[in-house]
Amino acid sequence: MTRASNTQGGPVTLSKDGLPQWLDPVVRAAETVKPVQLSRFLPPEDGAGRQSAVLILFGEGERGPELLLMERAGSLRSHAGQPSFPGGALDPEDGDPAGDGPLRAALREAEEETGLDPRGVQLFGVLPKLYIPVSSFVVTPVLGWWREPSPVGVVDPAETARVFTVPVADLTDPGNRATTVHPSGHRGPAFLVESALVWGFTAGVIDRLLHYSGWELPWDRDREVPLDWRA
Repeated sequence: MTRASNTQGGPVTLSKDGLPQWLDPVVRAAETVKPVQLSRFLPPEDGAGRQSAVLILFGEGERGPELLLMERAGSLRSHAGQPSFPGGALDPEDGDPAGDGPLRAALREAEEETGLDPRGVQLFGVLPKLYIPVSSFVVTPVLGWWREPSPVGVVDPAETARVFTVPVADLTDPGNRATTVHPSGHRGPAFLVESALVWGFTAGVIDRLLHYSGWELPWDRDREVPLDWRA
């Protein structure tokens, strides 16, 4: 198994070799979690929806384990201004959507959006495909270890407003957790970290990863953050 992945048409593999021990609970969660345990929004059975992938990249920073996130530009048509994982729709050159296409797409999109060097990333797991009804995306969350960190930042301001990392310790801190309430009535987990409100699909995946990895701490689910109709 290769330890570094690339997007240049070569094989993109999954490997658990040499991962830091603290990632063990995430590896176990990825191997055992069921789609319905992650979200109530699952891909349409008729195969409809646009195939896409996101990169859930774990690194090690000054304060321990951390996740790479970005803030989408406010001018985008879908999910404008939202913090998110790097990612996007599969391109034909990414390959088979049922094979390694999502792996290659996650790395390619991360490189395009954040300047990340994919050669320093070790992909080690894939979560079940999920669905984002508002944009009709069928999303494959791809898990990676930032084995050899590289500089990251905004590549295209028209797409990305900010690139940042969040310590897992901040994500598990009960003081940074809340429930968002959309005018439609939808409620979901949220994180107030790095001057950002992480909510929606991204927060839902983080919330479930923390839970099934055994990292979640008790938090006040009655603490609410209202969203407006533009969200």
